[in-house]
Amino acid sequence: MKDHPYAIEAVNIVKKFPGVVANDHVTVRFERGRVHSLLGENGAGKSTLMNVLYGLYSADEGDIFVDGKHVRLKSPSQAIRLGIGMVHQHFMLVPPLSVVENVMLGTRSKHEPILDIEGACRKISELAREYGFDIDPKAKVMTLSVGQRQRVEIIKALYRGAEILILDEPTAVLTPQETRELFAMISTFKNQGKTVIFISHKLNEVMEISDSIVVMRQGKVVARLAPQETSQVELARLMVGRDLKPIPEVNTRFGETVLEVSGLTVRADTGVRAVRDVGFELKSGMILGIAGVDGNGQTELAEAVAGMRKPEVGRIFFKGKDVTNTGPLPRYQMGMAHVPADRMATGLLPTMSVGENFFLQEFRYPPYCKKGILDIGAMKKRADELIAEYDVRTPTQSVPVKVLSGGNLQKVILAREISRNPSLLIAVHPTRGLDVGATEYVHEKMLEQKKRGCAILLISTELDEILELSDVIAVMYEGEIVGVRNRHEVDLEDIGLLMAGAKRDVTKAS
Repeated sequence: MKDHPYAIEAVNIVKKFPGVVANDHVTVRFERGRVHSLLGENGAGKSTLMNVLYGLYSADEGDIFVDGKHVRLKSPSQAIRLGIGMVHQHFMLVPPLSVVENVMLGTRSKHEPILDIEGACRKISELAREYGFDIDPKAKVMTLSVGQRQRVEIIKALYRGAEILILDEPTAVLTPQETRELFAMISTFKNQGKTVIFISHKLNEVMEISDSIVVMRQGKVVARLAPQETSQVELARLMVGRDLKPIPEVNTRFGETVLEVSGLTVRADTGVRAVRDVGFELKSGMILGIAGVDGNGQTELAEAVAGMRKPEVGRIFFKGKDVTNTGPLPRYQMGMAHVPADRMATGLLPTMSVGENFFLQEFRYPPYCKKGILDIGAMKKRADELIAEYDVRTPTQSVPVKVLSGGNLQKVILAREISRNPSLLIAVHPTRGLDVGATEYVHEKMLEQKKRGCAILLISTELDEILELSDVIAVMYEGEIVGVRNRHEVDLEDIGLLMAGAKRDVTKAS
């Protein structure tokens, strides 16, 4: 029934997990040949709903219709047969395999058991040309950039005949130019009468690309709007249930140099040089933003500055002292704080309690330790204070930290790291995966530290975040700083070209 106005409908969908109603009688209808954006805070239920529509979850109650026909989705393979494709935020690719091998995984060959590799390559190339992609079907996925890997995921869905394409945070890892290329592909897809469901936190992109917008909050649909009848401010208010505060202009004058990095070269775990001859200065009260597509040496740079990774070449000076060969603890004792890229792997001990995670560095020092004996009472009292001050949403301080949401996990780390008023804060992807409300909170806390005089090294793939917060912006590409711009001289096209490696200059950050 391709003439049916709705490509896919979810009617009164209920999905429950232990103690949580993720979808509470959700009804949404997505018209054919349009781009529909789905907005909501973390935990609003939007990803659960999409997983129900893709067959990853089975709804506890409710009905699903595809092209007007009632269906019971029990698996992704069934969804794919119905023309539903989904590109997840975390790509589902096998890096050692080629593009064509990844695309063919799970499909049946007309000449089984013989695979028609060449025929698949031709079809992939035809799809790539049709949608404006540049893909070598025989290239190993591990050799591709993040943007190219996303295109492989999209080609995978198109190869399987997707008429409905669900894109989960598709621009989170893209340069501005790659985002424009993706939007051009979406327009082509739409013009062919196909349907796109676009999940994003980036309100400016939602306003640009959408024909309709659905906003979810606490498991329910709270609004259905057209872009022309709303604004970014209104969408943010609908998502969090309150007005967001504008980011204030913090006019702190820069003070003395807090961090100086000179000629730094660092190897990744694989042995390749991830950071190449990087140098910059960071002063008190300054936010230096490191922009770039993920995987260009930013994490290794942060780990070297924090003392977690030893440089191969170069020097690191913190508050005038050479700390190149010291570990994390001496730097911590000198006033360095670190919000790592991976909250669960390196930021927290998941099975330990919320309260215990506040004291991972400080448990051995007074007032929490006296003559080698822990003062549990002092720790519990301070933990309660931090939970209240940083608005950590937790049943008690004694629950394992792993049960908290992403935003609350980040609040625990921030409370631990900045409550002692550090001289230097290294913040790596501080709002990755967070909704607009939690992002607002993290930004507020960072700006409070800047105003106090803390020097902040901000590493983020969210270009909007870098542009909003940074005083100076340095762009990393293939381990090098390829360009430096002051906040008020930034041109988005220029930054995008630097991020893509299409241009570079030799200006040093200072």
